[in-house]
Amino acid sequence: MAVPRLRAVADGDLDPLDIGLRDVVGTSARTLEKARGITTVGQLLDWLPRTYLDPSRPTAFRDLPHGEDVVVVGTVRAATTHQMRNRRGRRLVVQVEDDTGGTIELTFFKPFGHQDRLRPGVRVVCSGQVGVWRETLQLTHPDYATLGEDGEGGAQWLLDGLVPVYTATKGLSPIVHGQCLELVFHHLDQLPDPVPQQVREEVGLPGLLEAYRLVHRPRTQAEQRRGRWRLKFTEAFTVQAQLAQVRRSATAVPARPRVPAEDGGLGAQLRRRLPFALTEGQEGVLTELLDDLGRDVPMHRLLQGEVGSGKTVLALLAMLAVVDSGGQAALLAPTEVLAAQHHRSMTGLLGPIAEAGLLGGLAEGTRVALLTGSQSAAERRASLLAAASGEAGIVVGTHALIQQHVQFAELAMVVVDEQHRFGVEQRDALRSKAPEGTAPHVLVMTATPIPRTVAMTVYGDMEISTLRELPGGRRPISSYVVDGQRPDWVRRTWERVAEEVRGGGQVYVVCPRIGDADDPDLPGTGTAGPGLPTGAAAPDATGDDGADLLTGLVDTGTATPALHGVHQVARCLRGLPATLDLAIEVLHGRMGAEEKDAVMLAFAAGRVDVLVSTTVVEVGVDVPNATTMVLLDADRFGISQLHQLRGRVGRGGKPGLALLLTQGEGVDPAAVERLEQVAATTDGFELARLDLESRREGDVLGASQSGGRSGLRFLRLARDEDLIVQAHEAAWRTVEADPELQRHPALARALTRLDAARAAFLERG
Repeated sequence: MAVPRLRAVADGDLDPLDIGLRDVVGTSARTLEKARGITTVGQLLDWLPRTYLDPSRPTAFRDLPHGEDVVVVGTVRAATTHQMRNRRGRRLVVQVEDDTGGTIELTFFKPFGHQDRLRPGVRVVCSGQVGVWRETLQLTHPDYATLGEDGEGGAQWLLDGLVPVYTATKGLSPIVHGQCLELVFHHLDQLPDPVPQQVREEVGLPGLLEAYRLVHRPRTQAEQRRGRWRLKFTEAFTVQAQLAQVRRSATAVPARPRVPAEDGGLGAQLRRRLPFALTEGQEGVLTELLDDLGRDVPMHRLLQGEVGSGKTVLALLAMLAVVDSGGQAALLAPTEVLAAQHHRSMTGLLGPIAEAGLLGGLAEGTRVALLTGSQSAAERRASLLAAASGEAGIVVGTHALIQQHVQFAELAMVVVDEQHRFGVEQRDALRSKAPEGTAPHVLVMTATPIPRTVAMTVYGDMEISTLRELPGGRRPISSYVVDGQRPDWVRRTWERVAEEVRGGGQVYVVCPRIGDADDPDLPGTGTAGPGLPTGAAAPDATGDDGADLLTGLVDTGTATPALHGVHQVARCLRGLPATLDLAIEVLHGRMGAEEKDAVMLAFAAGRVDVLVSTTVVEVGVDVPNATTMVLLDADRFGISQLHQLRGRVGRGGKPGLALLLTQGEGVDPAAVERLEQVAATTDGFELARLDLESRREGDVLGASQSGGRSGLRFLRLARDEDLIVQAHEAAWRTVEADPELQRHPALARALTRLDAARAAFLERG
């Protein structure tokens, strides 16, 4: 039955890209759905070729990979049939020659029909799995199409131009795949274009349907590049239009201007207490923050800066301006450790300013409350009352802040630290706690430097402030990669840890997992096992120099080595001669809040020499006396995370040291190269660029890339900056001129096609 052509979409009609594939290509749609999850016309068009073959150029059969699916182009030189020896029937063997003289045999055990089509001199495209029979390359029962053949089953689309090659799909040959696309193109009349005609003319873009044809049916490399550029522009334009609408929505509800008192207010009081002067960069960012707070449009700003660049101090000064005007500020942290750290550091910096109503406190000051999920009932009640009554001008907490029963007297500002850990609904819940009819000012902070393209693609709805310089007093951090297969290097690592402690410093040892208390001991540690009392040495520990400690991983009996765990490493270090006399404690996310807080307080007070932890110390933890960080299995961490972690040391007057221990034998060379890059520079922005180049967009942006139409399909943020800038400018102009997109229905439909997860991803902050 003939399939009707897919018309241009009208209001209320189904977009041709959303038409079910079964309605167009028939039974092959089942295979595409099962193998690739492809169910619509648009999804098939979005699955782009991974490369192209040029029939006019030689195809060297001798270079074909054995055992892999291939698409080859050649000329039939001979075709013979043979009677099979062990069973009835005949076998057809077709010899196909490439343009270099190399040959491959096509074998058919049911020759009927093939012998008439595969005649000497015919040009043919074949697909199948490469095998070898008696030292001859062979494709058994391959799918094929003859070039120049008319009629059903022909391959006119292979006649003139490049042959697209797609990732192999089980049960679907490349030829059938191509025929499916032919049916789609035959039945598509035109496509609604989310990029307005005026923008297409300004930029010189082909139409959307033409772009798909250029990618799937190109005559030249230039054509397929032009088609891909258009598809990238469409994606970037749609993303930017979504961000422009998010910005418009965020500013639709007014905010109450918040300005410091005439004499500078509490911010001036704090600046007089600070043991350091703000840098020029900090002064500039503070001016931006105070200007934003002084407007009736809610602040929507991202503050990014190097680890230790002073973001928290600036956020505190901005929050004090809010308190001066009678409002409250909430700081949302991703973990209880970080929330408690912020509370301690803020109250320490504020001193009497945070002791309003207490003996010795500043009369016009305020209070800082802490609210977390694991507080005692009495502590929680006190914090809730302080927030609801307005007694606490600043409330610091985790996700507990957004629970429905948490009330504020007048929430005017929300500060979100390391905001990528929170979803849109969570941040909206905090915004809803502002007085009715107003929106709070929102400041988002991140210590992960963001490349420009990521900032424009993910945070494009926000104003961005950047701190690049470090405050005075910060000392440089030296980083070294330690080969886990070099016993002398590993031995020296633990000796250096002991030396740092003897010199008055403190040490972090970071492990990739928590593990269990009864994890098997590491080789060469001399520990007695899980029954060893905390802090006790095994009887033979003094006879071991620790050269093998952490040089090899626990033997799990599998090909994949185990990662080091916190409990395991702490127990081993307590029995190692070099670190035997050191005060060693552990910190990880499974510990209770009081226990974690007690450990951090002891470490901050200098009563703990070595803190063995997970990455819970990655952000916000500030112990100025910590000078050294040892990262175990460092090859398992990403560039940005490594940079964040080492930023925990060197925060006082002493230089910092980061030792990046590889996992040992069999480490991926690319992982070692990544570690060397981290060791070579402390410039977080340069490392962020390298990170973007080495990772998938989905990893960088925090969105799962399932291959569907809701994720980034075509853009490559590391190399498409000029395109993204161009699309940004065009999209924002379009939305500004037509905020409701009434004159651009195709763009409006493209935005509504974004699913909830994608919308949340785009709406960060």
